[in-house]
Amino acid sequence: MKITIAIDSFKGSLTTIQAGEAAARGAARVFGGAEIAVYPLADGGEGTVEALTRGRAESIRRISVTGPLGKCVEACYGILNGSTAVIEIAAAAGITLVPQGERDPLRTTTFGVGELIRDAIGQGCRNFIIGIGGSATNDCGIGMLSALGFKFTDDNGEQVIYGADAVGRVRAICCEGAIPELSECVFHIACDVTNPLCGERGCSAVYAPQKGATPESIPIMDAYMRNFARLTAETLGVDNSSVSGAGAAGGLGFAFMSYLGGRLESGIDLVIRETRLEDEIRTSDLVITGEGRLDRQTVMGKAPIGVAAIGKKYSLPVIAVSGCVSEGAELCNDHGIDAYFPILRAPCTLAEAMDRTNAERNLADTVEQALLAMRAAGFGKK
Repeated sequence: MKITIAIDSFKGSLTTIQAGEAAARGAARVFGGAEIAVYPLADGGEGTVEALTRGRAESIRRISVTGPLGKCVEACYGILNGSTAVIEIAAAAGITLVPQGERDPLRTTTFGVGELIRDAIGQGCRNFIIGIGGSATNDCGIGMLSALGFKFTDDNGEQVIYGADAVGRVRAICCEGAIPELSECVFHIACDVTNPLCGERGCSAVYAPQKGATPESIPIMDAYMRNFARLTAETLGVDNSSVSGAGAAGGLGFAFMSYLGGRLESGIDLVIRETRLEDEIRTSDLVITGEGRLDRQTVMGKAPIGVAAIGKKYSLPVIAVSGCVSEGAELCNDHGIDAYFPILRAPCTLAEAMDRTNAERNLADTVEQALLAMRAAGFGKK
């Protein structure tokens, strides 16, 4: 018997590897003779670097870059085969890097993302896999692009760089200073957001509020985005502002597509392809997946559903575990997950639930009980 385990991270509690190994311990208690394969999993957000490098220390590079508030932060990215860089934009411009009281997309920047890309180019990378989730920014990527040599100037010809406020002051765009190696680079953007750049479904209206935007600043930033898209179209001869995903990460999707030729792809599909997870599942008898929370958004292209789809392609049973479930989780049963199991086993505080030791024990125990029920029903018997 072979069991394949691919669980997304339980954000703030367990990494994808930690969750997978805990599930493996629970599975081994029931099917001790089984071959149990643990695969890392992510959908383009937190854990993408770990999933694609499988946590190999020699594949990780750590550097100091400009954080979302303009202060230095340490960020890491992965290098595969000496030529492919795996970058999570959240490492340099993530919402978790900004204290709650300091969140303001009018001034947060993606400059550090450009610094990561520039460093990777210096290391010989020309192929990029970019996880685009979890940003604290709404600067349409001008910070990132400025770090790569593009120049955005105001009415006085002065360069503007930081935040959505700077986007509103852009009057001219110059691409001549962009580092020449960019023409040799290919950017694969892991993105499950379908929002356009502007309007009611644009990044300012939909995502900026959770990044600290006020009701008053949202229409202002949206107008800034429209003007920037117009200037970009005049400069480059292409208008991607209405393309699906342009509004991802505060307009970074637009920046990647327009200025760097980026290709936006389903995050989970990209990770599954790069890790060759389907090859593992194809020869399995059972698939275990999951994430920190299962809800109605899970079925909208998130990691467990991508795994479940492969499992069902080969007519395999698929179960999922999660830190908790909320309204709409039952939809998972219509999208390839046969049964799901929240791992909390007794009333506790949030801190207790998130504690790594507790979470690992609860996850292992939950998998054990789920598989005991399957064994009692005949699974695994010849």
